[in-house]
Amino acid sequence: METPEISLDQHKQFAIELFNNTWDMLEKNDRSDYDDVRMIHMAHTSLYHWSYVGEAVNMTRGEWLVSRVYCSVSLLESAEYHAQKSLSICLNNAIGDIDLAFAYEAFTRISALRKNEEDYHKYKALAEAASKQIESIHNRDYFMSELEKIELKK
Repeated sequence: METPEISLDQHKQFAIELFNNTWDMLEKNDRSDYDDVRMIHMAHTSLYHWSYVGEAVNMTRGEWLVSRVYCSVSLLESAEYHAQKSLSICLNNAIGDIDLAFAYEAFTRISALRKNEEDYHKYKALAEAASKQIESIHNRDYFMSELEKIELKK
């Protein structure tokens, strides 16, 4: 069976729509187990489509989103794998600003979920330091509000 050709415009459209739909699922309070599975698939599929049309910044954001999704379903090994991908893309491509801050936020979230106090404080400090390089005050305030939502529970 032949696979139909997908245009670059379609890849971009799918990447954006699936990214946004993944966010909608993350914000849903009463997700079912099946919703969680669909959300994981949507995040990965968005990243897949970005791999055809995106730049490094799209890839780091996609990897971050996949990590965030895995955190939300407590699959922390997978979350860490994708957080590392996100951070590596930032560091290897000189991507800073909000993307680097969120890459460190991913590790802050993972550390909090693992109840690893040392790593939590380490990555939160790195995220806060990176946030100082966010040019837009609006983006910086948004980032800090998201970072402050991550609590280390003992």
